[in-house]
Amino acid sequence: MKAQRVLDIFKEITTIPRESGHEGPMTAWLLDWAASHGLEGKRDATGNVLITREAAPGREKVPAVVLQAHQDMVCEKVAGSSHNFRKDPIRYEIEDGWMIAKETTLGADDGIGIAACLALLEDGAPTGKVECLFTISEETGMDGAEALEPGFFTGKTLINLDSEDEGQLFIGCAGGLNTNIKFTVRRDSGVRGAKHVLLSIGGGIGGHSGDDINKGRANAVQLMARFLYSQLGPTFRLVSIDGGGKPNAIARECSAVVAVPDPDAIAKAFAAYGADIREEFHATDPALQFSSEPAQKKLQSMSRPATERVVKALFTSPHGVQAMSQDIPGLVQTSTNMASVRTHVREGKVEVVTSQRSSATSERRAIAAKVRACFEGYGARVRHMYEYPGWNPDVNSPILARCVEAYRRLFSQEPEVKAIHAGLECGLFLQKFPGLDMISFGPTLRGVHAPGEKLELATLDKFVDLLDDVVRNMK
Repeated sequence: MKAQRVLDIFKEITTIPRESGHEGPMTAWLLDWAASHGLEGKRDATGNVLITREAAPGREKVPAVVLQAHQDMVCEKVAGSSHNFRKDPIRYEIEDGWMIAKETTLGADDGIGIAACLALLEDGAPTGKVECLFTISEETGMDGAEALEPGFFTGKTLINLDSEDEGQLFIGCAGGLNTNIKFTVRRDSGVRGAKHVLLSIGGGIGGHSGDDINKGRANAVQLMARFLYSQLGPTFRLVSIDGGGKPNAIARECSAVVAVPDPDAIAKAFAAYGADIREEFHATDPALQFSSEPAQKKLQSMSRPATERVVKALFTSPHGVQAMSQDIPGLVQTSTNMASVRTHVREGKVEVVTSQRSSATSERRAIAAKVRACFEGYGARVRHMYEYPGWNPDVNSPILARCVEAYRRLFSQEPEVKAIHAGLECGLFLQKFPGLDMISFGPTLRGVHAPGEKLELATLDKFVDLLDDVVRNMK
């Protein structure tokens, strides 16, 4: 198996729409690919796909190995982009050793894992039985892994190809859940003579709410709430607020329309606030932008009580790292992400989406309960959803020992053995297939879940060589 072949397949995958919840074209493409290569392909009722290559002659007694990647991708784009993820191919460039999508996410998370599986399946190397599992909707709730039925695959060893740092072997991950909030807001005629002003924050780096939550990056929703809180008073009204995107991404942008008696004063205050914030985040988010402009009066403003409830809740709800691991230095144990806020005018609602992660189930549920308490205290309806378990490390794992030995032999250096704060499907697999021996590794990706996501091409060679060696030498 060659890295160039993996890259070629991934380039083809970038032309296939595969937004979470809309993986149909990807599912069909995988089944067609299996048929065209004379391999068994099957799809379950949820949309998970399994492609199997039987053992080569003389290798029938080698235990089967399962290679796993997810079909979907996070679909994020820069403000003003006309890209349509339901039909447009991803536009990418090769630049300074990286494959990068500058206006959208690239989808190397986890398209490169899919490509590696397919390249290995079509390779003629004599191996034992290989089962390649492609799950759906990993990014939005791990629906595919949750719905897997016992017996869908037969292997007892699973290699997850959804990690993002070459040279690191992952044997554990955080569990997570989403907390969804809805305010019912009343509107009225507001303050006599008030003018509508559009306030916008953009240019944030954003990133993965697991891998990047400890990097101190700006969260545009929280920054907007911080400013709005500073302006609360008898003559201030909120009209709408919208920002952020996916539950597992740090909010890069946020806008709010406010009704105020003195538009010039709030514009001046917002500009001064922006200067302070740019200084605070000068290292992590150097391109932050703050702007204000007159807005047309299309909506009545929210009532003063509704304004205060929404703004105070957004301002006081926690965001970021809550606890570090007591066992693994530098590993985030518990975090929460203020992911998005949307104003639904016709419904008379403001909806907020947050996500919580932790390696400890008790802490994950505790921080989710704290978020619930915050928003319920301001009159919102709150519900938790899409909870998935963590994956506890097994330092005595046979596949770990095999991967460490191969890495040392191939590259004459020691791999890092780690747990990750991001969520992987391995915890759910372990629930459904007790005793499954698992590991996760991949090439180096940066900026996942945000526009500018990129794949470091030099690390693809080592990733492919390691995977190829481990599968060839299964015993």
